[in-house]
Order: sequence, then structure tokens, then C-alpha cells
Amino acid sequence: MQTSLQKHTTIDWFSCGLTFAIACIGLLFVYSATHTAEQPFSLFFKKQLIGTIIGIMLYGLCIVADYRVLQRWGYFIFYGVIALLLFTLIKGSIGMGAQRWINLGFIKFQPSELAKPFFPAFVSYYLYTHEERRFAAWKQFIPLVAMLGISFLLILKQPDLGTALVIAFCGLTLLWLAGLSKKFFLYGALACILTAPLLWNALKPYQKNRIAVFLGYGTTQKERYQIEQATIAIGSGGWTGKGFQNGTQNTLQFLPESRTDFIFAVVSEEWGFIGALSLLLLYVLLFLRTLFLIPTISEPNAQLLAMGLLLHIIFSAFINVAMVMGLLPIVGIPLPLLSYGLSNLLISFASLGWIQGIYLQQR
Repeated sequence: MQTSLQKHTTIDWFSCGLTFAIACIGLLFVYSATHTAEQPFSLFFKKQLIGTIIGIMLYGLCIVADYRVLQRWGYFIFYGVIALLLFTLIKGSIGMGAQRWINLGFIKFQPSELAKPFFPAFVSYYLYTHEERRFAAWKQFIPLVAMLGISFLLILKQPDLGTALVIAFCGLTLLWLAGLSKKFFLYGALACILTAPLLWNALKPYQKNRIAVFLGYGTTQKERYQIEQATIAIGSGGWTGKGFQNGTQNTLQFLPESRTDFIFAVVSEEWGFIGALSLLLLYVLLFLRTLFLIPTISEPNAQLLAMGLLLHIIFSAFINVAMVMGLLPIVGIPLPLLSYGLSNLLISFASLGWIQGIYLQQR
């Protein structure tokens, strides 16, 4: 059995450093996006700073905690997450037309964020305790598919299409890695194609509008305003940017949601193409390094859990950057570790720390 010192020296400091570097850049640009002459250190920046400190502590706790205990508790906690999602639809706090938060007085949090790490725990623990089902027929996966479908629908109902899609993509990828039959995905894709008109009618008007904007419809003063301002911010940054806090789209408040979903546009305007590319390189290095660590984990069950914890961060980062650049329709997905938002920030830190803990203890 390894001593505490031996465990400590086998931490992958490279991925730790990448995680903290991205979080620090996030702090810088939350500060830039919310800075005013009257209030240099905004409430948003102070909350993000506190969230980052707590996130680093949570990262460390997830490293030293027994990942098997977290996995087992995560299985049962996921049932609680479903209950919280139901409660959110009934008594949740409303903001910007959506009912996504639970207000505890001193803080508001999004229960949907909890589904991101705890669904992988639910899947991996279920398969661990039903080992004979791991590479069985798709019927044996019905409980897992059902729980994924329930969480997807509850999050979609809030409405939060972005998070619902991340949960769906990550969950289906995880089930595919777990051995779910390819026929399930083939039939599922076929069903989606055949029911596309029904799915379209099920979307909210603003969701249909976002898809229409992505296809080129709308005016720059109304429907296309947000994506046009993001495009201007990215393009006007040039190669080296306008300088920290000198972005006009940001400081003159032309760019909506600059501290949250569109913070990548702020980075592009102030640091330019080189700065934005460097940030993306940090993400790519973090993902590749973590993907390199996962195969060194000896237990397939632990590998599956680690992959599930990483997938939601990869999908969120890809979708966020793509939508800000106009390559995907706009959906409400923050950029992990960078955007303002304590729920997403803490879940991202916890997930990456949990992966480190699995890697350490499997060594």
C-alpha cells in the first residue's frame, strides 16, 4: 500500500497545472468582462474568485478521497439529482425566462450540473455490480437508458437545451463505451430522423429562432444581434488583440453574456488570434493528457468512470467555442473553468480532481 508521500509524488502535475492555468485565465476575463470604473472588482468577479478557491480545495479533496466510495455514493446521489430536477420544475428559481436554479438564500445552484459527474458514477457502479451485463444485449441497458432519458427530459423542460444535449451526448457515448449494442444507436438515429418534425414542434420558440439564426435568418439588430456582436469581437481582435480590458465590444457592453457563455469572444478580442489559439491549446493539452492517463488505469470499471467525468468537459468546451464562432446554433453552455458560474466551475474542478484520484489510486 502506498504511503501518503508516495501518492502525493505520483500526482500528474502537468494536468493539474493546465487546470489551474485555465481557471486563472477565467478569473482574468471575468474581471475584464465585469470591470467598471465605479466598481473595479465586481460582485461577479468576487464570486468567481471565491468559487475558484473552493474549486481548488474540492479538486484536492476528490484526489485524496477513495474514488470507489465516491462512485458508490454517486450511484445513490444520482437518484437525488433526479428528485432535485423535479423539485426545480416545481419550486425552482426563475431567471432569464428559465427555471433552472434552486435558491438557498446565500447561493443559487443548478441541479442539472450535478448530473454531469453523477451519471457516470451511476453507470459505472451499476455495471460493476452487474458485471454479467457489461457486454450483453441492449435490453440489459434499459435501466441506464431510462435514467438518461428521464434526466434529459427534466433538464430540457426547464428549459435548458444546451445542458440537456451535453448530458445526452456524454451519456450515450458512455453507454457505447460500456458495450451497448450498435443496433440501439442505429435504430435511435433512424427514429430521430423519422420524428424530426415532431421534435421541431416540441422546441420552444426561442430555440427555433436560434436554429433559424444559425441558418442565416434574422436581422443584425434583433435576432442575429448576439452572434453578430460575437463575430465582431472575434474578428476585431486581429492577431494580437486590443489589449487586456481594451476590447470595445466588451467594455462598451455591446456583447451580451460576455462573462458567461460568450467569454471566449472577450478573450479573442483582447488577446487576439494568438491568445485565443493559446487558450484552445491549453484545453487540447488538458484533454489529451487526461485521455493519455485513462488507459493507464487498470480496472475497466474505473476507466469508464474517468472517461465519463472527462466527456462532459470536452463536449461543453467544444460546443461553447463552436457556437461563439457561429459554427453551431447558440445554446446555453458555459466554457468549463473559464465562464462565470459557480455550479459549472465547481463541477468541472470536482470532475477533474476525481479523475486524478482514480489515476492515483489505480497506480
